[in-house]
This record gives sequence, structure tokens and C-alpha cells, in this order.
Amino acid sequence: MGSVANLWRHPIKGVGREELRNVTLESGRCMPMDRNWAIAHENSKVNFQNPEWASCLNFVRAASNYELMAISSFLNEESGLITLKHPKLNDLTINPDVDSNKLVNWLIQICNPNRSLPLRVFKTNRGITDTSAQTISIHTNSTLEDLSKSMNKPLDQRCFRGNIWLNGEAAWSEFDWIGKVIRIGTAEIEIIEPIERCMATTLDPETAISNADTLNTLNKVYGHQNFGVFGIVSKSGYIKINDKAELV
Repeated sequence: MGSVANLWRHPIKGVGREELRNVTLESGRCMPMDRNWAIAHENSKVNFQNPEWASCLNFVRAASNYELMAISSFLNEESGLITLKHPKLNDLTINPDVDSNKLVNWLIQICNPNRSLPLRVFKTNRGITDTSAQTISIHTNSTLEDLSKSMNKPLDQRCFRGNIWLNGEAAWSEFDWIGKVIRIGTAEIEIIEPIERCMATTLDPETAISNADTLNTLNKVYGHQNFGVFGIVSKSGYIKINDKAELV
């Protein structure tokens, strides 16, 4: 198989991304500090008194607030502070656990006024992944390149908000891993299902402009709307850039 090219985490669901050099995965858990917080909107059905995992429809996200795609982030795990950057706003450094109002007010400036607006930071005892299971998302750069060729347009990894990107794999071969276990570094991950994509993948991560018809291309050229796969960590381990990936 191939090797690790990129590692990403997204501390606040739908709001920012951060590239890593290494990560330690824990069995049954998503990537540490990935989707650790989310921003519930004013029509959210989440229970703040008894917070549990909830679907992405309860949170602000780039699929309906395009400008969110242009946010980058840096999380200082020691201080608990996260710095958010957007090309149209001043940088914001906050602790999401105590600065909910500051974060919401910063986001409202770039959110779609015709959609449900940000209300409050939401947090559970697990990552608020797009699946009810605590999943890791895995992608291959060869698949990204093949989709780019089909669209006659270079696509950016960041549009797909994945955790692990691999080099050296055959394009679309990740779908053959479903039901199997792959070892990456010293961690093992059971691949469970493909990832069905939404409007967020059409957005440019620098400008937040919707200028890539990814969904139509996936459906017309490949016969589905999937890109990348979800997996569950079955064996704890350490992963770093250039580590080997192989089927177990």
C-alpha cells in the first residue's frame, strides 16, 4: 500500500482546520481533539444539559455557511486556547469552553443571515464526528487527483475535511478496504463505510467561493456521491508523516 502524506484535525466542527505532523490514536476513539466542539445554531435540537452526539444538521457548517470553509485554526493543547483566522476578519484567540459568546459573535459576521445563525458552543465527552460512531476519515491523494482530472480543475484536500491522507494508493482503491483492517504506523483502523459528500466540497478553502462542481461530477462520472472512507480505530497506535499504510 502507500504512506501517510498529511494529517488534519478540526477542533471545532465546521470551523477551521489544522495540519499535524503526528498523532496518537486510541482504540474506539476519533482523532484526539477532532470535532471536540461544535457550534449549535438557533434551531438546534441538542440538549445542553445532557450533551450527547447529534447529527451535523444541528450545527453551523460550511454546506450552508460558505465563508466557514476559509477558516484555519491552531489549537494550543496546553493552554486550551484556539486561534482562528479568516481573510475577512481579525484573528480570534479564545477558549471555546468559556468564550462561547466571543466565538459566536465572531462567526455571525460571516454566516449566512438567511440560515440558522450560531447560538452556542456545544461539547460532549467525545468528538462530534459526522457519524454516530467515533470515526476517522481516510483519503488518498490519487483519488483526489483522479477527481481533479475528471473536473479539469485542481482540487484542494482541505475541501474534504479528512483526517488521514495517503500517497501511493491506486485511485478509488479505498472503497476496496471496506470491511477490512489497515495498519497505519502502529495503529490499526477497521474501514466501515464510504463517505457521502455534501455542498461543502464545492468550496474553495481560500476564498470560500463555490467553484467546483464536485457532487455533480461524482454522480455523473463515478455513479455515486462518495469520496473517502470512515474507519474505527481497532488498535491504539502512533502515526506520523511518511509512515507506511498496509492491509492487515
